[in-house]
Amino acid sequence: MEKNIKKARGARTKTVTAASKVVNSIDSNEDVSERIRVTLAAAIGEGALAPGSKILEEAIAEHFGVSRTVVRGALGVLESDHLLERKRNRGTFVAEPSIEQAKNLFEARRGIEALLLEFVIARATVEQLDALETLADEEEHTHHHGDEKSKTVLSGKFHIVLAELAGNPVLTEMLAKIVARLSLVMSLYEEKKKDDCGADHHRLIVAALKAKDLTKARELMDSHLADIEGRVRLTEGQGDRNSFLSVLEHFS
Repeated sequence: MEKNIKKARGARTKTVTAASKVVNSIDSNEDVSERIRVTLAAAIGEGALAPGSKILEEAIAEHFGVSRTVVRGALGVLESDHLLERKRNRGTFVAEPSIEQAKNLFEARRGIEALLLEFVIARATVEQLDALETLADEEEHTHHHGDEKSKTVLSGKFHIVLAELAGNPVLTEMLAKIVARLSLVMSLYEEKKKDDCGADHHRLIVAALKAKDLTKARELMDSHLADIEGRVRLTEGQGDRNSFLSVLEHFS
């Protein structure tokens, strides 16, 4: 009887150990999958992976030391965020937003950012607004002395930090996804190249927020976003033209 009890306990121990290994393996794969997602999202946002670039699953799997199944899990999340698109029998590519999608994204961003300003004035502390102002100062310094990568990162960071001060994680997530997709729009359709997102505009917006002047803050934000939109030419063929020019720049 005692021997049978020991056997049963041993079997249970082995089962628990095996189950634990499976759980740890799943957790590990999820961690790597998230690292892959973050890496690709950053590369897309900073323009290192341009619209239309093919995603090499095998290379990613080899680099991160995981199966292609894990890689596809990360790619699936980016597809749902519209940063990647799968083409039948061809593979996965960085998304190329259409003109209509670009217009919708700009429109959605204007609405969300206007709403966020109201919440920031109501909820942000003086210390948080001071930190936001410091970020705008850092952005200006970087635009004069930093490298292109740092400029690109800071250009979008101000708006995400501003959104976080509104205290609504849902709106922050929505804006972050829109900003990410708009980086593809700018890559495809931007005509007037500028290396900043308007650090001077950002400082003026912060000043209006500190003064709790919602009307002024919205006017400044609207003007700022109009400036960004004014850099793009949403016409047929502009995306193809910019893609071709980027190839010439790379190889010449």
